[in-house]
Amino acid sequence: MNLTAITFDLSPRGFATITLNRPDRGNALNQAAIDEIGERFVYCSMAKAVRVVVLRGAGKHFCAGADLGGRGVETQAPKFTLATMMEAVDRCTKPTIAAVHGAAIGGGLALVSACDVVLATPEAFFSIPEVRLGMAPSPVLAALFLRATGYRHFRRYGFSGERFSAARAVEMGFVSELHPAEGLDAAVAAIADAMQRGAPGAIAELKARVAEYDMPPASKLYAPDSRDAKHVRTVEAEEGVAAFKEKRDPAWYKA
Repeated sequence: MNLTAITFDLSPRGFATITLNRPDRGNALNQAAIDEIGERFVYCSMAKAVRVVVLRGAGKHFCAGADLGGRGVETQAPKFTLATMMEAVDRCTKPTIAAVHGAAIGGGLALVSACDVVLATPEAFFSIPEVRLGMAPSPVLAALFLRATGYRHFRRYGFSGERFSAARAVEMGFVSELHPAEGLDAAVAAIADAMQRGAPGAIAELKARVAEYDMPPASKLYAPDSRDAKHVRTVEAEEGVAAFKEKRDPAWYKA
């Protein structure tokens, strides 16, 4: 597989590292990134050599969400949708660790929500900004964040689009631990080592059992939903995206 949007590394101990590698775009998700992330997580689920998967971002940010300027320009047919890519991350049979720095916004926040353990630097920040762009978050993003944080937190940050800090994310239970940037790799390595002490088959069985108790259940969470395409075609969405690109307030905001 010729990777253009991510890098992939597998250590001799079985620690796979998937790094979002579009730093000039804040690692925003275009179709190439969606396809490559999905394919790598499917591979990690199937490969016996992989024991733990670490997801991180290159450059200043973890992931700044959808690439509003770069989506739709690819010439190849997509292999994954946002929903099926998130399913590959969420249902990976191996333990997954997100190492977050900088921004984790929109689709980036969904990726974090889909991982088993989340470590972050104190400077990291998060948001679901879709309503400020005139659209509701995708059903998968909304469901993953709701599952990770609960109704009150989801309603607060889903309805407002506000940013929340890494410290606030720990309070909410969304982030497991904070570590300074210079100590993040060591913290990830320590947890990966601890997870490697568990038997691979037992961990896979446990992850499958946990998935049975998800709310909403996987059968509903990853069912095809026309809203994934429809929610970006409204008049509000056109105005919200235009206002974002022009760095102005949208028409519906009254100061």
